Amino acid sequence: MKLRSSIVGILALALIATTGCGGAEEPTKVSAGGSTLEKTKINIGTIPVVDTAPLQIAMEKGLFKAEGLDVTLTTLAGGAEAIPKLKSGALDISFGNYVSFFSADAKGVIDLKIVSDGFQSAPKTHTIMVAKDSPIQTMADLKGKIIAVNTKRNIASMLVRAAAKANNFDLDEDKNFVEFPFPEMEGVLKTGKADAAQVVEPFGTFIGQNIGARVIWDTSQGPTADFPVAGFAATSEFVKASPNTVAAFQRAMAKAMALAADRANVVAIIPKYTTIKADAAASLAIGGFPTTLNATRLQRVADTMHEYGLLDETLNVQDLIAAPSSK
Repeated sequence: MKLRSSIVGILALALIATTGCGGAEEPTKVSAGGSTLEKTKINIGTIPVVDTAPLQIAMEKGLFKAEGLDVTLTTLAGGAEAIPKLKSGALDISFGNYVSFFSADAKGVIDLKIVSDGFQSAPKTHTIMVAKDSPIQTMADLKGKIIAVNTKRNIASMLVRAAAKANNFDLDEDKNFVEFPFPEMEGVLKTGKADAAQVVEPFGTFIGQNIGARVIWDTSQGPTADFPVAGFAATSEFVKASPNTVAAFQRAMAKAMALAADRANVVAIIPKYTTIKADAAASLAIGGFPTTLNATRLQRVADTMHEYGLLDETLNVQDLIAAPSSK
């Protein structure tokens, strides 16, 4: 998603959910785009990780308010929690990883629309690490080894399998992967519970500082360079019923994404919604925040999922895109 005290603090924060908005709907408002909003109060699911910095920037800068939206954020323990909450209507829109979203839609669990891009990988944001004294030196040395991931059959194991294929060998979801939460990866490497671990920021930076763990492969290269990781989704029903509200959200997020292109804005906001201190935030690897929702880019995710057996059939991502308003 994800200084040991920082890691524990992040996990604790991720388990706290804010209360959803209630009460009667506010009087109809007109957005900055000039359209009447079908719904002014919306509940958005989020996770306290670097990836959601633009959402926090939008809140702090009043970008949603400028569009006539009264936004409540609900903190999720993980992206998987978004699916049932969207389906039940507890959330109107939620942040989550594309693999989970595409898988749930393809299996008929939920009918989704992607309403905004969110985050893409960049160098050092998604890495494969080993213990300081491990004999493993290169990706090729992981052939036949055990790799810890936060979730099997999802984006973590998929990125590792793609890295293996790029180095001319294959890994099996059941034989070569074990599951551990990101905050536990330091202990996993330290105690030898796995030969390697796939980690994301800020955990990669902290693990390297704490136990001298080494990066043997950066997954933001080759076939998964600049890989689309996560975005914001809503149910097709919500998008159809509230097109102007969705368009207002999209405009606010596009402005926030543009602000997030300035690393200083992201570094400044991180300590305000996570337990990561300012000095630590400044040292983190930070990925990209695309300002446009592009089906061609996201198709890479679906095609890679199909290649590694995470989708039984090919998925046309264009069908899942809620086109941004032209206003």
